[in-house]
Amino acid sequence: MTFDFDQVFDRHNTGSTKWSRYPADVLPMWVADMDFAAPPVIVQALQKRLEHPLLGYSVSQDDLREAIVADLWNKYAWRVDPQALIFLPGVESGFNMALNALIEPQQNVVVQVPNYPPLRHAPGHWGLNKVELEFVAQADGTYSTPLETLRQSLQGGGALLLSNPHNPLGKAFPREELLAVAQVCLAQDAWIISDEIHAELCFDGRVHIPTASLSPEIARRTITLMSASKAYNIAGLKTSFMIIEDPALRARVNHARCGMVDSVNPLGMEATRVAYSEAAPWLAELKTYLQANRDYLVDAVRTRLPGITMNVPQSTYLAWLDCSALGLDNPQQFFLEQAKVGLSAGLDFGDQHQQFVRLNFGCPRSLLEEGIARMERSLRHLKA
Repeated sequence: MTFDFDQVFDRHNTGSTKWSRYPADVLPMWVADMDFAAPPVIVQALQKRLEHPLLGYSVSQDDLREAIVADLWNKYAWRVDPQALIFLPGVESGFNMALNALIEPQQNVVVQVPNYPPLRHAPGHWGLNKVELEFVAQADGTYSTPLETLRQSLQGGGALLLSNPHNPLGKAFPREELLAVAQVCLAQDAWIISDEIHAELCFDGRVHIPTASLSPEIARRTITLMSASKAYNIAGLKTSFMIIEDPALRARVNHARCGMVDSVNPLGMEATRVAYSEAAPWLAELKTYLQANRDYLVDAVRTRLPGITMNVPQSTYLAWLDCSALGLDNPQQFFLEQAKVGLSAGLDFGDQHQQFVRLNFGCPRSLLEEGIARMERSLRHLKA
């Protein structure tokens, strides 16, 4: 392996959100932030950029747009015009902009649950009707979309807030299901606002399918949100982009940024350019490492954490752990207090029974092993 993903960095006292929430004796495995160094080629490019001492307001350069367009074609065979890109300081601002621009008060916004909390909360920011649509658990451990319920929920238009790859389920939507979901939206004149921030992180040979790449008709109703932040671990640089292929729709959504969403910082744009044009070898090794971490976690849950089950994530570095057999009122609080492991509470994702937790396995193997060992000891004490 060319890159050292086993190296552990002390992130205390660096302003890290992940490592600042809990006391020093807690191992944080919650927010979607990996504990790996950013790709060396990105760090080197930022150091070179800082040789120029001016860091003023910045606009995207042609080479940034060209790097993204080339990457979209190379990864997904999706051909996008460079002018279809709108740069933003985060995907969260993007899907809020889209809701503000497109949805009328009487229309519904459908969010599949469980789901990323900012997606769940976004309709409420604009006084819109939110419909939480539960996935259907399948016998093989996967989850599917109830299409008829989706159709009924989108009568009169509105929008589907789609998370693909899905956070927290780790679901990579197969083409057939994604196409069926999109066709329901088109039939109801609903918009598709697709958060695809984990697109590069699919496992077992899977390749992400951008919703808008399915057909020109679907593209005209789709707002895609992407970023290098998750796959290349540069989330703190606050740079993302929308892809809106229809010019009229693009202008309409972009207008909604007025007074709320300003320009993107120059270091974030430079890091994004380098990520998509030069960091492919790092990403390939990262995916291999993450998939091995996933396999280790799946086996550990099965053999060492009685009372916990999980589906096998097809993507992302996030695991959705079912703790319902433990009989705990709040498993997140239990593991925080008894194991000193900080996990994300299922309630935040729409788990009203509070029986799920989300675990981030995007970390050096030694930290993952330590987290499992702590959880294992706490469960032994629970049964004692």
